[in-house]
Amino acid sequence: MTTQDAAQRGTSAASDHQLEKLVTQMDFARAGQITPQMQAVAEREHRDPEYIRERVADGRIAIPANIRHIEQGLNPVGVGEGLSTKVNVNLGISGDKADAAEEWRKVKIAEDYGADAIMDLSNSGKTRRFRQQLVAETPLMVGTVPMYDAIGYMEKPLVKLTPDDLLATVRAHAEDGVDFMTIHAGINRSVVKTFKEAGRLMNIVSRGGSLLFGWMEVTGGENPFYEYYDEVLKICHEYDVTISLGDSCRPGCLYDANDATETAEMIELGKLTKRAWDAGVQVMVEGPGHMAIDEIAANMKLQKRLCHNAPFYVLGPLVTDIGVGYDHITAAIGGAISASSGADFLCYVTPAEHLCLPDADDVLQGLMATRIAAHAADIAKKVPGARDADDRMGQARRRLDWDEMWKWALDPVHPRERYENSPAATEGTCTMCGKMCAVRTVNKVLEGTTIDLDAE
Repeated sequence: MTTQDAAQRGTSAASDHQLEKLVTQMDFARAGQITPQMQAVAEREHRDPEYIRERVADGRIAIPANIRHIEQGLNPVGVGEGLSTKVNVNLGISGDKADAAEEWRKVKIAEDYGADAIMDLSNSGKTRRFRQQLVAETPLMVGTVPMYDAIGYMEKPLVKLTPDDLLATVRAHAEDGVDFMTIHAGINRSVVKTFKEAGRLMNIVSRGGSLLFGWMEVTGGENPFYEYYDEVLKICHEYDVTISLGDSCRPGCLYDANDATETAEMIELGKLTKRAWDAGVQVMVEGPGHMAIDEIAANMKLQKRLCHNAPFYVLGPLVTDIGVGYDHITAAIGGAISASSGADFLCYVTPAEHLCLPDADDVLQGLMATRIAAHAADIAKKVPGARDADDRMGQARRRLDWDEMWKWALDPVHPRERYENSPAATEGTCTMCGKMCAVRTVNKVLEGTTIDLDAE
């Protein structure tokens, strides 16, 4: 063996050793490696793989993909700059309505009607079996909130939970293959001090945030997710779990939007984002809440600035507080504006928001409203290929080709049922206009065909 051959072999061995240390999508991206997941995202988004790799490397795109879920058939999805707006469906077992069969119906709806992610918000009893089965059976990315599960998982009351208990819960979720976790690390003692001094109309409406606030107030301790954040990062890096930094102090009403408490936490989330990236952990940052239309764009820009252009994940926001029973519409309005202004990921809101646990029909209504909002924003953002289906729908409508219309509809099932259950007397038209259909009339004129609109 020549000296040159030995040197080359040594270099190759060192390179192989280096690659063995790479775990997360961010690790690989920073090493110049395009993973199969990056390649899949590039193909879906009509982007060059290098475009994806560069933005995963610097945190502007996240690909939530737990290494264990990849093994079980995850369909990888990218969230972030220049990509289509993603949509999440919340579901899970509730203590007041523990119906696993109903939750699986919701999973099927999420899969069949175009959700990109499912968050399992189960908060009652032993939730691990449901979570493990969800990861094993759905190709959609799966998110969880360990704080919801900690009380049941550790079989302790809230104030008896220790930092080790919370870290153990995070590890259990990571081991189960969860792709992203909401970690409420931003509500530290400093933010709580701002909250108490500034005051709020609705106080703290985040479930996880309220639990941690209660824990801190009773124990006098610092938020364990903040104090032991480095330990959380180690767990997340080990399995490539993307941290979704929870907005514990998101506004729960218009009055509290963009207030001192929300902004104080947002500043902390920006710091936590950089710490996660330094550890090779992918990040998404969660946002509001409730917010008036005229404040949304500025909030999106501020968050992107403070959190270094990390992907932004928002709940709506709801643009009025009095749309009870119709909050899927209220949130879709805010969602379209927020996504067109820079948000990357929309959490759906259902008609049951503020009322009760949503049923399967609520899930469908909330999902479709949010998908419409996300798609409308993608058109405004000029996401590659976003308007293609709309243009094809326009062509199909011009031809009165109903089968083609169902093909391009976001929901091809229920609109078709409505149409077929109300048959028009004139072929090709609907019962709105019938023989006086404008499209039919113009088509006939252009074809040189006689128009017959005599009274019947």
